[in-house]
Amino acid sequence: MMVEFVTYIAKALVDNPDEVEVQEVTGERTVVYELRVNEKDLGKVIGRGGQTARSIRTLLSAVAAKQGKRAVLEIIE
Repeated sequence: MMVEFVTYIAKALVDNPDEVEVQEVTGERTVVYELRVNEKDLGKVIGRGGQTARSIRTLLSAVAAKQGKRAVLEIIE
């Protein structure tokens, strides 16, 4: 469910939505979501001063907290 959530948000932001890839790496209490996008779309996902990335992380953390987990978003270059 969370992978689809991150994928949906990322695809809405980028010019090449077919190149959005999200992988879930599960630990004991923390889930890491690795987001990969086209090199040209990196700036759109990160945003000015990291604002867009911070907003995505906030949404992700809020949804994960409801499930009693901790979520981390890593944007892979």
